[in-house]
Amino acid sequence: MNKKINYFDPSIKRKKKLSDDNFQLIKSKKIPLPSEIEISESGLCNRKCSFCPRSDPNYNHVNEFISKELHKKLCKELQALNYKGVIRYSGFVEPLLDKNIYNLVNEAKTYLPLSKCEIVTNGDVLNIPRLKKLFRSGLDTILISVYDGKEDAIKFEKMCQDINLKKSQFVIRHRYLPPEKDFGITISNRAGMMENAEYKISSLKKALKSKCFYPSYTFFMDYNGDVLMCPHDWGKKVILGNMYRDTFFNIWTSKKAILIRKKLTNADRSFSPCNVCDVKGDLIGRKHSEAWEKVKEL
Repeated sequence: MNKKINYFDPSIKRKKKLSDDNFQLIKSKKIPLPSEIEISESGLCNRKCSFCPRSDPNYNHVNEFISKELHKKLCKELQALNYKGVIRYSGFVEPLLDKNIYNLVNEAKTYLPLSKCEIVTNGDVLNIPRLKKLFRSGLDTILISVYDGKEDAIKFEKMCQDINLKKSQFVIRHRYLPPEKDFGITISNRAGMMENAEYKISSLKKALKSKCFYPSYTFFMDYNGDVLMCPHDWGKKVILGNMYRDTFFNIWTSKKAILIRKKLTNADRSFSPCNVCDVKGDLIGRKHSEAWEKVKEL
């Protein structure tokens, strides 16, 4: 059956405010920059949560990590555009499995000092020394998704308080709630990738007639340089370009990207994988979508 959303993740309000506050146009142009650069910097996660596509027996787990060259290339190109939005290490992975994560954070903040650097982690390998090292490297905020119970949530909150983090520097996300409370996430079918997951959510038989702003405000780069249309596209069905072969600007302003934004702004989800996706995509990014509507030509 198609899953009705019951739980509203409070961190969505935080993301919406960040997105609106970080609204930025490319200098001398009227083209909006993404408010979020999301980097899925490996092909690995140490968990296979029931409500995640990784619990599908056929999901492809890849032991590869983003290269130093690719990460630096992205940072330098964003620097040239004076990028001030969010750099988030998250996506389809557990970022703290990457031993180079501290250097990535440091490099991002070195090239983009006005940006806000975030990590989303399950906290499994997190401890006081690693937490301190992340913030010494330049991290602005850590978002800890807690899966094993309230006791762990209390543990992580105390860990953050013990090193004197401000409330704005950490977010505890309660992902241990029961299925009837959607596990504590605003759950979705991940653009049709939950058919064979442990907690099955079917793909839509008929496309929603509702707007979606994700491609208007998010730039999502996979560890291999592929730029995805959307962070919900776990099947990686729509690739806008590759950062090894092209530039950030060319991919972000490509005809393909603009056409997709136009369709979704007009509530047209008739193409794959949006035609099977049940994500409520108009909660964040309206400001960016409206700006893209005013872009007549590049």
